Amino acid sequence: MLRYILRRLLQAVPVFLGTTFLIYFMVFAMPGNPIVALFGDKTPNPAQVAVLEAQYNLDKPFFVQYVLYLKNVLTGDLGTTFSGRNVNEVFGATFPVTLKLVLMAVVLEFVLSVVIGLISGLREGKYFDNASVVVALVLNSLPVFVALFLAQYFIGIKWGLAPVTVGRDTSWGAMFVPALVIALTIYVTGMRLMRGSVIEARSEDYVRTAYAKGLTSRRIVPVHIARNSLIPVVTNSAASFGALIAGTTITEGIYNIPGVGNTLFQAIIRGENATVVSFVTILTLLYVIVNILVDLLYAVLDPRIRYV
Repeated sequence: MLRYILRRLLQAVPVFLGTTFLIYFMVFAMPGNPIVALFGDKTPNPAQVAVLEAQYNLDKPFFVQYVLYLKNVLTGDLGTTFSGRNVNEVFGATFPVTLKLVLMAVVLEFVLSVVIGLISGLREGKYFDNASVVVALVLNSLPVFVALFLAQYFIGIKWGLAPVTVGRDTSWGAMFVPALVIALTIYVTGMRLMRGSVIEARSEDYVRTAYAKGLTSRRIVPVHIARNSLIPVVTNSAASFGALIAGTTITEGIYNIPGVGNTLFQAIIRGENATVVSFVTILTLLYVIVNILVDLLYAVLDPRIRYV
């Protein structure tokens, strides 16, 4: 197990370096001078521009900038924004909000996938199975921003069942509706994976043997069918977690959620390259860590899997 963990960590090193380099290159290769853009319509003093460029290492060659940035990242220093705030502080203030939203959405997506997929697999070809597939495909084809606007209008404005926007109230209850909408638009993949795994597991020899030994469905379904069918669903949920962490910009923008996505979008508009690169770097690390943890979880879900 230890050798496997070390091997996965070593594999993450080139992923981290390659991703940060590409992001750094794409962000800083954008046309225009972000320092000049800070002054808006005003004409900046060349001396002021030179000082600010030196402060943010923008006066140095690209590779020197990247090495200096990487050095700071490895020491835990993500730099400062053009407004003078420490990026660590900005991320520390916004990430818990995004994490709360994503965790709620992934948990809801996982529950919907497992429950509906399990019932559909056990009732293959029956009314519930056919209806659940149709509903899932309809929800999955609906763009998330359309679903968010519909939920905001009907649930928030017309029926008054939930806040129209989140704003400063980042409690679990305030973010339940946007999290549920996200879950409903992405759960179809996990549901179909669960359904297919359940159908396949029902025909396995170990399940037939269990029935032949006289075990009841209450014992066979959760232990022999559901447990072995969870692996693809867990993988899908982990991928969804990583994607949502970096892709909540639309949701946070529509519901005015002060999270990472909203802050990242504002940083892109203002041309704060250091903030953009630092945020993406952290999100990359989180995605790699989540995938490693999911791989380790496989052995817990399926005893046939062993790491050497």
